[in-house]
Amino acid sequence: MTKPLSEREIVLGILLEVTEQDIYSHIVLGNVLNKYQYLDKKERAFITRVTEGTLEHMVEIDYILDQFSRVKVKKMKPVIRNILRSAVYQLKYMDTVPDSAVCNESVKLAAKKGFGTLKGFVNGVLRNTARHLGEVAYPRDPLQELSVRYSMPEWILRHWLAAYDRGTVEAMLKEFQKEKPVTIRCNVSMIQPKELKERLEGEGATVQEHPYLPYGFYISGYDHLGELSCFQEGLFTVQDISSMLVGEIASPKKGDYIIDVCAAPGGKALHLADKLEGTGYVEARDLSAYKVALIEDNLSRMNMKNVAALTWDACVLDEASVGKADIVIADLPCSGLGVLGKKTDLKYRMTEAQAGKLAILQQKILDVVWRYVKPGGMLIYSTCTVHAPENQENVRWFLESHPHFCLADIGKKLYGALKEEAEVNGYIQLLPGIHESDGFFIAGFRRKTCP
Repeated sequence: MTKPLSEREIVLGILLEVTEQDIYSHIVLGNVLNKYQYLDKKERAFITRVTEGTLEHMVEIDYILDQFSRVKVKKMKPVIRNILRSAVYQLKYMDTVPDSAVCNESVKLAAKKGFGTLKGFVNGVLRNTARHLGEVAYPRDPLQELSVRYSMPEWILRHWLAAYDRGTVEAMLKEFQKEKPVTIRCNVSMIQPKELKERLEGEGATVQEHPYLPYGFYISGYDHLGELSCFQEGLFTVQDISSMLVGEIASPKKGDYIIDVCAAPGGKALHLADKLEGTGYVEARDLSAYKVALIEDNLSRMNMKNVAALTWDACVLDEASVGKADIVIADLPCSGLGVLGKKTDLKYRMTEAQAGKLAILQQKILDVVWRYVKPGGMLIYSTCTVHAPENQENVRWFLESHPHFCLADIGKKLYGALKEEAEVNGYIQLLPGIHESDGFFIAGFRRKTCP
């Protein structure tokens, strides 16, 4: 089959959608990879790596280009800007691609896209960059140096450096830029972890046990996830270990009624249903019909019968649910600063002001959904961020505003340093590069049995 587009042209199209049309990279990339499934695995891997790598390192790439181009990046035409960005990523981070090939293919792509008059400019910038790449001088200011070297906005770094030492922050930044395998959770109601591992290996995947939970695995080496029969049969789902820890900490007992107020795409709700061993009931709610459809797709594939998906705005009180739930899961909308390794462009979209508004939204939702918890029941609050105003500060706010709740003992299902942190603080803050997980926050609140 003749390819209508080259891999670099496909990458350019993705970058333009993300940077110029403000569409999330994981959505665009996912749609593109589905569209071009017929491409060889190596070609799809190239598209993925160059797209994600260019976005991941974009601050650094623009800084480099500004040193070697007479026209600054912000003044360039969008097509030329993104051709050069992806080319610089290849020059700096892909040793297997010859510099001459990067330069030549970029020039051809510029001409194909109608910018033949700029072929000399593209060629000159890239050849100049390739010759002097090792001579790039990074900023002397410590904050700016971190920002450029790891392509992280300064406002995020200021928050992290106020909370953690520089070594911890650098460990997080390095972890975000690593290529990592996919983490999955075994559906133990259908298959035991050992058998799932054997089945996946039989399908050609590389499988490694996760050190935190016996039903969590890293998988890699497969061609296309949806083509694995184990996935089609609902024997596992893609879920980070941090998200699985919510289910461990919630520790439902048979027959429990659970409400997950912001459930899409349904990983936590399905995990809790699995833990109920076919008993009880999990109500997985979310704001839009689209998000509820995502839950229903996973529910159907995982063959869970004790879960139902429902469209409901978490900010609106459901009078019929007041005082009914044994467990309420509030994994709320957040800045996402703990998953920047998976959503590479999110750090450029999120602002300090937006993160502040999200912290207020979280409080608004918590102020509604605590009412669903019966006396003695538990409210689990979690976010996929590393941002104190949304995490530790919201824990303090909730306890001060809701004296009929206290911190729950969430350490009993944890071990090691996580157990110690939970016992000391009453919550856990998972950090990329420090823990083997995404950046994630979990706190548990127990509703007192006395007024």
